[in-house]
Amino acid sequence: MKNSIAKHWRRQVSAWVHALLCGIWWGPAAQAYSFNMIVPDVRQPAAISGGSACPVRAHQLTTAGSIAVQWSTVLNTNPVTILTQNQTPSGRLSEIEQTITQSLAVWTGVSGTLLLPRTLTPLTRTATQNPCGADGLNSICFDQMDMAFTPGVLAFTRVITADVTGIQIGGSAISTELGQVLDADIYFSPGDPNTTFATPQAFPASPKAYDLESVLTHELGHFLGFSHSAVWSAIMFPYAPAPGTISGTRPTTHQPDAPLADDDRTGLRVLYPDPADTLHQGTISGRIIPANPLALPAFPSGVTGVFGSQVVAVDNSTGAVIGATLGGWSCVAPGPAQFDGAYQIAGLPVGNNYTVYAEALNGAANPSQFNNALTLLCRNAMTDAGWPPLQACIVPSVDINFTTRTRPGP
Repeated sequence: MKNSIAKHWRRQVSAWVHALLCGIWWGPAAQAYSFNMIVPDVRQPAAISGGSACPVRAHQLTTAGSIAVQWSTVLNTNPVTILTQNQTPSGRLSEIEQTITQSLAVWTGVSGTLLLPRTLTPLTRTATQNPCGADGLNSICFDQMDMAFTPGVLAFTRVITADVTGIQIGGSAISTELGQVLDADIYFSPGDPNTTFATPQAFPASPKAYDLESVLTHELGHFLGFSHSAVWSAIMFPYAPAPGTISGTRPTTHQPDAPLADDDRTGLRVLYPDPADTLHQGTISGRIIPANPLALPAFPSGVTGVFGSQVVAVDNSTGAVIGATLGGWSCVAPGPAQFDGAYQIAGLPVGNNYTVYAEALNGAANPSQFNNALTLLCRNAMTDAGWPPLQACIVPSVDINFTTRTRPGP
């Protein structure tokens, strides 16, 4: 099993960086931008490891009732962490629970995926103190301290993922798929008197509070298997909206996924694809290679393309970013990953024309904010004792120094 943490930072970045983009991929090439990745443990028998060291995506199961979420009713009151409009004890809990339910519905409201409302069991409450932990239960905690709350962290999600089948943690289901999420807990910072979160009902009267719905919707993306996105309008962008502002727009009955950007929706369709969806089957693939091969790093050996480049697909008819990827690698069983500059952006609407470009990850977001997607592509004897040499690799440094030029079309 592998344990990963995704954080949501406090600092807000100016909107001038809107052209800095990231996105989604599918297939054997460049599955590295917005998903938490894990390399199966090939030291174990092939029957449970799959026999391949190709990275796989972290994901929840999508059968009916397969995802259960509980939230802790233990709330910090000194200082108050969650601001609600209804201040009665029962009304406060109901208002917070409504926000959680609505945030979950944002992700189950995207068309063309297998993540549906029926995938979730009814939301439950727990009065247990400190319920977040490696127990196989997916929990949301508002009053539980953790060492991961370093300065600037508003909230984070800790995810435990299976690198072989047939294992479980605590009361989790036994893993039947590689990359299966066995436990995912969301922690909100409870201890900073200057940090409060407001429900949508209380938000208009709380200009200094962070929007609970925006932050929670972001963290639920990590819960489902996403890493961060460098698309500034995406809900999975690494920075929270400033106090008194929200990410995207509020969900509605007719558009429950309204807070998401196209990049988020494309990613969800790739992570939880619906075989019956015929509208989002478009794929763009290629390689990003330097004009001067001598510009590639000498270590580790075998690097033949630019790693960590942002490859972006823009819909020519609307000018909107539909999807993007952190390209730079591919993998064919039995692995390991090859750093050949490959990328693939999938889940695109069919019948549309796209402009594709690449740029370095050296703007509003930086490589450190994509650790779960970029640094977990390899395992070797230095990280895992006894790892087979033929299925070992070392992740190169992300290239943030290259510049690009666009060739004219045919």
